[in-house]
Amino acid sequence: MSANSNIIIEHKVKNIKMDNLLNSSNMIRLLDKWKVHLLVIVIVAAVLGMIFSGPTFITPLYKSYAVAYPANIDSYSEESNTEQMLQILNSQDITDSMILDFDLGNHYNIKKSFKHYQTAVLSKYHSKVKIGKTPYESVMIEVEDSDPVLAKKMVDKILHLYDWKVASLHKSKYAEVVKMYKAGLARKRHDMDSLKTILAYLGSEKGVFQYEYQSQEITKGYLGTIGGGKSNINKKESKRLFKNMGENSGQLIEVAEMLRDEANTYVETKKDLELAERFLYSNMTYSNIITHPFVADKKSYPIRWLVVAMITLAAFIFAFFIIIIIETKKSKNA
Repeated sequence: MSANSNIIIEHKVKNIKMDNLLNSSNMIRLLDKWKVHLLVIVIVAAVLGMIFSGPTFITPLYKSYAVAYPANIDSYSEESNTEQMLQILNSQDITDSMILDFDLGNHYNIKKSFKHYQTAVLSKYHSKVKIGKTPYESVMIEVEDSDPVLAKKMVDKILHLYDWKVASLHKSKYAEVVKMYKAGLARKRHDMDSLKTILAYLGSEKGVFQYEYQSQEITKGYLGTIGGGKSNINKKESKRLFKNMGENSGQLIEVAEMLRDEANTYVETKKDLELAERFLYSNMTYSNIITHPFVADKKSYPIRWLVVAMITLAAFIFAFFIIIIIETKKSKNA
């Protein structure tokens, strides 16, 4: 038999022994054989897990959160009001204000002399502050921090900055609208003054000021119905008024109609101006808070029992793997 054949046979024998070792009955046998060692390892791992998951090694974090719906806002595009609220809450303006107001660089123990200070602070902030949409189209703001009071204050501040940001956007827009309406009213007022000047000229220079009434009076004059006889009629004045009315009545009617239309437009524009000014100078909130933030009295991280369980399980699996290696070597030498 050749050397290669012997090697193949030995390899097959080893595989058979390994398969036998890993079958269920042998696994149970190994557990029973090494149960004391495994029990000691599991207990030690559990104790170490409890120690290393304590506040000495892992800083506990406390969570505060709020749930809110957007309110009193207009959509700028096809996005929903909730998506718009998320965009504003995650804006750089609010993030920078939070970092500055709470001195988060110092709070997170990041020195300003650090080369990537801004990046490090932003990364830490976004790992501690989570803002997302719930399945019910509301927005949840979560803040985790080692100080439960600070976590609650940060949630309150984010909501306050959201109102401030939306208000600034709205006031900027309505300031432009108010300016536009005021300019429009000024033009309308100038146009009405010009029309009134024309009417005044027609009345003072031409004696034409009210078409319907004067037409009746001129007709009466020509028919001789004033005072019950023709002797009381000023024929000359009637003819002058008749001539002026004929020459200027069209302009009088046109100007009067234009003035009426301008006055109606002026009134409507003034109403729009008053509405825009009401929005501009009002102090509104832009969220309906469903769940208000609170100071947590129980840490949210780490979950100690989960840490201990994972460490214990990892220690057990690793120890059992070592036992299999030891038993495999023994079977090879047997």
